[in-house]
Amino acid sequence: MKKRNVTINEVARAAGVSISTVSRIINGSAFVAEDKREAVETALKDLGFQPNYLARTLISGKSMSIGVIAEDIVSPYFADVIRGIEHHLLDTDYQPILNSGHWSSPYEQRAIETLIYRKVDAMILLGSTLPDEKLREIGERIPLFVFGRSVPGMEERCLVLDQFKGGYIATRHLIELGHRDIVHVTGPENHQDAQERLRGYQTALEESGLTFNPQLVLHGDFLERTAYMATLKLIESLSSFTAIFAANDQMAAGARLALYRKGLRIPEDVSLVGYDDLPGTAFMSPPLTTVHQPTYDIGQALGRHVLRVLRDEESPMPDFDLTLVVRESTSRLHRGYRV
Repeated sequence: MKKRNVTINEVARAAGVSISTVSRIINGSAFVAEDKREAVETALKDLGFQPNYLARTLISGKSMSIGVIAEDIVSPYFADVIRGIEHHLLDTDYQPILNSGHWSSPYEQRAIETLIYRKVDAMILLGSTLPDEKLREIGERIPLFVFGRSVPGMEERCLVLDQFKGGYIATRHLIELGHRDIVHVTGPENHQDAQERLRGYQTALEESGLTFNPQLVLHGDFLERTAYMATLKLIESLSSFTAIFAANDQMAAGARLALYRKGLRIPEDVSLVGYDDLPGTAFMSPPLTTVHQPTYDIGQALGRHVLRVLRDEESPMPDFDLTLVVRESTSRLHRGYRV
């Protein structure tokens, strides 16, 4: 049988208070006497009252929801950021509404419009393919926060890590181990993080007096299969290299499989460095040297920052540093060895 909806009038009668008192408590008002609050909360529980969230949104102007759009919500990288956001919101009245942009401007635009139509109170973009002008326009319609993109005119709402530094320290680590012919598997050409990691790679080579070789730059898309195919093709071309720096851990996994299938050992034959320090990288065989991005902590900080802004509290955008986690996938170059 269909369960009957309990009305706010019934809750008021059961608690012995006015309807307006029940309404204030449901909508989160702090200006209610404690004895009345306890009576209403008991009545709500005993009667199984389910609030009408649509009506609540219309009355209060707040949906108590935060829209979160990731370029790919099944990506291990974005999933860990989302996990941090969700965990921070658990003990609050806010709920995240998740969607994916699918690395496509039209899909991302549609997801944004859907969330705005649903009256979310704020929106977090985890990466974005939309032009700066469009993001500024959206930011005028709704509190908008962007991770992984620096948007001119919205700097105080953008959380950007020093991806140039990440690319630099990854490459520098390999150079200090004696490697000279270092492959870089890039992310998408139009992706800001990928561009900065490539620039860090190039700068580390130049500062060490090493010639940048475009033939050792493999164009990827942050996915395993692309890196796997590109690495296979590189090995079969007989190009000389002794190390690979992949622009994310997923592509490092793809490169690792290609090396394995060609009978090349890590790190004895080829040293391998990834980027992100995803939870599984410490349990790869061998464990992966990688640039650590504190994705879970970033998600929690984003959730905290957004709520503070919605409460009109002063809240500077948090800052995070990138570090290199050295594990067994890299080693000093064996003198005279080359693939």
